[in-house]
Amino acid sequence: MPHSFGYRARTRHMFKRGFKEHGPVKMSTFLINYHVGDIVDIKANAAQQKGMPHKYYHGRTGIVYNVTPSAVGVIVYKVVGNRYLEKRVNLRVEHVRHSKCRQEFLDRVKTNHEAHVKAKATGERVNLKRGHVLPREAYTVTTTDNVPQTMVPVPYETTI
Repeated sequence: MPHSFGYRARTRHMFKRGFKEHGPVKMSTFLINYHVGDIVDIKANAAQQKGMPHKYYHGRTGIVYNVTPSAVGVIVYKVVGNRYLEKRVNLRVEHVRHSKCRQEFLDRVKTNHEAHVKAKATGERVNLKRGHVLPREAYTVTTTDNVPQTMVPVPYETTI
């Protein structure tokens, strides 16, 4: 039997709602403010079929370029052949959420600024660059602490 090539083909697990997350969309979803330039993650919500993204865009991250009362326009880059095409998709707010991909960077900027201000006040130099993860320190395993153990299987017993 031939398989279908429909718009929502092969989305059985992709578009399903999470455990104990079934039912109508929460009101807090509509109260989130989106601004042009925000980075958002696209995750389709099966409770709202209107404004749902194509399955290709599910799980992608893009930048908001347009905001309307009930939807946002998102720019996503798609690999087609040997180039990146800028795709502009319009999605309802139920299908997008703010991305946390820049949170680590923003936290690092804040801590670096605080360290810079503190160093300037004390008059010392501080290195704000990220460093490599160094290899672990070497150690020697001694036989006094680590005595070899003989392992044997437990004998089979029946108690009836």
